[in-house]
Amino acid sequence: LDPLGNQAATSECTMEVAADAITYRWAHDGKSHAGTLALRATGADFTDSFHAEQPLPLEAVAGSWALVDVQGTYPAGDGPPWGWRIMVSHRPTDELVLQMTNITPWGEDGRAVRMVCKRA
Repeated sequence: LDPLGNQAATSECTMEVAADAITYRWAHDGKSHAGTLALRATGADFTDSFHAEQPLPLEAVAGSWALVDVQGTYPAGDGPPWGWRIMVSHRPTDELVLQMTNITPWGEDGRAVRMVCKRA
């Protein structure tokens, strides 16, 4: 992975949107991965075969313009917890964008994932 967040890798991806969940599939270094954002009234529970195999509770971000915007923290070894934010946006070009952002304990954020999906 790119520790500075300056490199990009591309892969095929799919996303399905339902009333109670967003599911997606993607690949990294030739290995398939899948994830789910299980939506709830105050946020979502995030699982992903690459990023979070155990459910990570995320809370809704107030005032966001995104369709879905949730954020939470996860343990990072012996240090302080890190932040994780997921946004789902609908572009005027009718594409859905799912973006995941890692947030350092000192407040710097860096994109971890951006999926841009077109309607099938």
